[in-house]
Amino acid sequence: MGWCDEERDLFWKGVQGAMPLLLGVIPFAIICGMASMDAGLAVWQAVGISLVIFAGASQLAVIHLFLLGAPLLVMVLTALVINLRFVMYSASIAPHFHGLSRRWRPLLTYLLTDQAYALSLTRFHEPEGCRYPLAFTLGAGGTIFFVWQLFNAVGILLGAGVPESWGLDFGVPLTFMALLVPAVQDRPTLVAALVSSVTAVVTFQCPYGLNIIFAALMGIGAGLILDTTGEGASHES
Repeated sequence: MGWCDEERDLFWKGVQGAMPLLLGVIPFAIICGMASMDAGLAVWQAVGISLVIFAGASQLAVIHLFLLGAPLLVMVLTALVINLRFVMYSASIAPHFHGLSRRWRPLLTYLLTDQAYALSLTRFHEPEGCRYPLAFTLGAGGTIFFVWQLFNAVGILLGAGVPESWGLDFGVPLTFMALLVPAVQDRPTLVAALVSSVTAVVTFQCPYGLNIIFAALMGIGAGLILDTTGEGASHES
C-alpha cells in the first residue's frame, strides 16, 4: 500500500487518538471474553463470536440469549437491532469517504465502532480537516480491533477466575463517557446529549436494547431542531 508521508502520519495519529479510550475498551473486552466462557462456549466459539460480531453490547446480548436457549434467528435479529445505530453512524460519516475505492468499504464497515466513529468524526470536523480520512480511520479502528480481540482472548483464558470485586464492568460506561465529553462543544450537542441520556434511562425497560435506538433518534432530533432554530435566528438578525 503506497501511502505518502501525510497518510502514514494520519494513520499513527489515529492510533494515538485511540489510546486514551483503551482504558475503557480493555475491561469491556475482558468481560465479554469471560461471559463467553461462563455461557459454556468452547474456546473456538468464544473467539469466533468476538471476531464475527465485534460489538460488545451485541456480543453480551447474544451470549445471554444463548444461555436462555434462544433460537439462532432470535440471536441474529437481536444483534442487528442493537447495532442499528451503526446505520446512522455510516450515514453521517459516508460523505467524508466520497470517491473512496469500493474495496476499502467492507473493511471500514467492519472496523466501525462507537469509538472509531467518534474519533474519526471529531478529526474530520477540525478546522484543518482531514485530507486522508481512510488512513486516520484505519489507524483508530485497527487499534481498537486489535486491542479488543487481544483482551477478549485474555477474558476467555481467565474464564470466571476474576472476582466481581475487581469491578471490571466500570469500563463500559467509562468508554462512552470518554467519547461523549469531547463531542459536546456547543448548545445543540449539549442538548442532544442530555435528551438522549434522559430518553435512554426512561426507556430502559425496552427489550433488545431498543432504548439505545430511541435515545439516539431523540438526541439527534433535538440537536437538529435547536441547530436549525439557532441558524434561523442568526439569519433574521
